[in-house]
Amino acid sequence: MNGARQNAGRWALVTGASAGIGEAYARFLAARGHSLVLCARRVDRLESLAETLQRNHQAEILIRPCDLSDPDAVESLVDSIDVNVDVLVNSAGYAIPDYFVESDWKTLRAFLEVMAMVPIRLSHAFTPDMVRRGWGRIIHVSSLAAFVSESPGSLYGPTKTFMVGYARSQARELAGTGVHVTALCPGFTRSEFHDVLGNREEVDRLPRWMWGDVEPVVRAGWYAVEKGQEICVPGLVNKGIHALFSMMPALVERRLPHAKMPGRQKPT
Repeated sequence: MNGARQNAGRWALVTGASAGIGEAYARFLAARGHSLVLCARRVDRLESLAETLQRNHQAEILIRPCDLSDPDAVESLVDSIDVNVDVLVNSAGYAIPDYFVESDWKTLRAFLEVMAMVPIRLSHAFTPDMVRRGWGRIIHVSSLAAFVSESPGSLYGPTKTFMVGYARSQARELAGTGVHVTALCPGFTRSEFHDVLGNREEVDRLPRWMWGDVEPVVRAGWYAVEKGQEICVPGLVNKGIHALFSMMPALVERRLPHAKMPGRQKPT
C-alpha cells in the first residue's frame, strides 16, 4: 500500500501490453499505484485489460492502439500522450519465422521498426522530461538471445544485442539524473510468443527447467531498474547460460549447433 501511495500520479507507458511480459508489467504497475498508458495493436485485449485493472486497482488507464511498425502511427502515438510519462516499458516485440534471404524487405523493415526504432523513439520522446523531473524508470525488454550463439539467418538475436548495448549507453548517459535504465533479458518465458512464431511444438520439447513464468521476470526487471542495474538476467538457469557464453571463446561458440526455423530448411 505504501508503494501504491508513493506511485500515485506517476504514469507508465507500456508497449506490447496486450499479452506476455507487457501485459504482466501493466498488471504489476497498476498494483503498485501507477496510472497506465497501454499500447498494442489488439484493441479488444487492451479494453479488457483496462477494465480489469480499473476494477481491481482503481487505476487510471489510457488506451492507445497502435501498429508500431508504422512510423507515422508511432509519431501519432507520441503526440497523443499528454501526461507525464515517468515509467517506460518497451515490451513490444516478435520474431520472424523465415530466414533473412527468404524474407521480403517490407517484412524486415517492419520488424526493425518495432524491435529497434520504436524503443529509441519513445525514449527520445519521454526521457528529457524524466530528467527535468529528476525521476524515471525505463525497461527495455531484450532477451537472453542477446548473449548466446546467433541463429543463422535471424535478426532476432542481433536486435536484442543492440537493445542491450543501447540500454547500457542510455543508462550511462543518464547516471546521476534519477532516471534508471535496464535491459531485461529473460530466457524461455511462458507466454504466447512461440504460438505466434509458430514453433510451439518444438519449444515444448525443451526441459521444463529451462522455462520461467512471466511474473518473476517482471518483478526481477523492476527491482533491477529500481537499483539502477544496466542488465537483468532473471533466473538461475539463465544466469548460468549467460555466464557460460560470456566465457566461451568465439571460435567454440560458432561451432555450436543451431536450431532451425520451424518448418523451414536452411537456404543453400
